[in-house]
Amino acid sequence: MEPRFRHVALVGKYHLPLSGDTADAAREALADIAAFLERHGCDVSLEQDTANGSGLPYPALSTAEIGTCCDLALVVGGDGTMLGIARQLACHDIPLVGINQGRLGFITDIRLDNYAATLEPMLAGAYEQDLRSLMHVQVMRDGGCVFDTLAMNDVVVNRGATSGMVELRVEIDGRFVASQRADGLIIASPTGSTAYALSAGGPMLHPSVPGWVLVPIAPHTLSNRPIVLADSAEVCIELVAGRDASANFDMQSLASLLHGDRVVVRRSRHGVRFLHPLGWSYFDTLRQKLHWNEGGS
Repeated sequence: MEPRFRHVALVGKYHLPLSGDTADAAREALADIAAFLERHGCDVSLEQDTANGSGLPYPALSTAEIGTCCDLALVVGGDGTMLGIARQLACHDIPLVGINQGRLGFITDIRLDNYAATLEPMLAGAYEQDLRSLMHVQVMRDGGCVFDTLAMNDVVVNRGATSGMVELRVEIDGRFVASQRADGLIIASPTGSTAYALSAGGPMLHPSVPGWVLVPIAPHTLSNRPIVLADSAEVCIELVAGRDASANFDMQSLASLLHGDRVVVRRSRHGVRFLHPLGWSYFDTLRQKLHWNEGGS
């Protein structure tokens, strides 16, 4: 079949130090997938850090070059690898496909041991498209922005590792909502609703829901419960009290917070396009990853 995607970028576990058997397995998987793509008429390039870590003999491209030169980014790893590259490529509107070499794999959903049979029809255009929203986050201090980033899963304001609770003032669209004393607060997208927010007692949001979930972490007041918001809202979290507090973005980047700092979260104008095999279902993913109905039919 003639491939729909002529130039494919491969991205591996570039953000993790690999050694020994782990490195060999990652390199072998990338080499096998690259050879498969070439056999199916695709030009193959490697993301720059992936190329540096793997040593495979393919052209290396920066994320900006991938965005302008490639038709598809194929991510081999776990959800953390996908989160990292998805934020960087979001502004280029390049579709992403995930092959799971990690553990859970909510957004890297193609099994490594079956990738060839799954990818072949997808390369010819037989796939489902899945659009995911992003959050644009700024940390404001003394009227200026000191940190500016995107988050795909969640924004987490946390207490210090050895300190007590933080006190947070929450505003939505400029209106005061509550002052909260807790270990922290999570703002999660639908994609991130199955991550930290879920373990903190938040609900799961279907990816098509244009919303966020606001989830307190171990709140002092038990009536302080998770709430679902429209993602058109602007959410502001101000650090009122607490030592060594920080804001985490997808648990991959971090900003230290001072009293009076405001973490402002808005819907990004960019989104992410995932491609899945025909017949893919979000509910199938939940059932498989969360082990629903084990022992049933």
